[in-house]
Amino acid sequence: MKINQFFLPFLILAISSNSFLSSAAESPPAVVDIAGKILRMGVDYYILPVVRGRGGGLTLDSIGDKTCPLDAVVQEQNEINQGLPLTFTPFNAKKSVIRESTDLNIIFSANSICVQTTLWKLGDYDEKTGKYFITIGGNEGNPGRETLSNWFKIEKFERDYKLIYCPTVCKFCKVICKDVGIFIQDGVRRLALSDVPFKVMFKKA
Repeated sequence: MKINQFFLPFLILAISSNSFLSSAAESPPAVVDIAGKILRMGVDYYILPVVRGRGGGLTLDSIGDKTCPLDAVVQEQNEINQGLPLTFTPFNAKKSVIRESTDLNIIFSANSICVQTTLWKLGDYDEKTGKYFITIGGNEGNPGRETLSNWFKIEKFERDYKLIYCPTVCKFCKVICKDVGIFIQDGVRRLALSDVPFKVMFKKA
């Protein structure tokens, strides 16, 4: 069958347009802050609660009487406290936009008084509480089996967002998939895997 020479440019344009739309559809939506701006890698943000009256932003704390390490990711008791700023790094560090349902590292920008990294990771199972707590000390980047505990995701939750642990950086690894919520331990509001998600929003620091 002959293709009309005048029709050919339109055919090429249609194929190109469909390919572009398919590529665009494959990318999850970008996460936005409270000002409606897209979250970007390397920029400092506060993670804040949407629900008022239940604590403030996120920070570090030690559990018990010890001073170091500051290994517990916790929520500020007072809602006027924004906590410590954080940055996000997607598993593909060449992509600067932070997108929903995409594996990423979360790291506190502030320096710890203890000698440790401030990158989030999933801690070991705590038999006393029956919880997996969010702690720090992970290694940035290098997605795979060895860094499985270091990857989290941001997902849309109603009109806001939630954090989840469900890494997909290792195709053959068996992982836990659960929301990140708040567990109160001895009066401290700790982040832990939970059936009740912690509804959050993001504010540029």
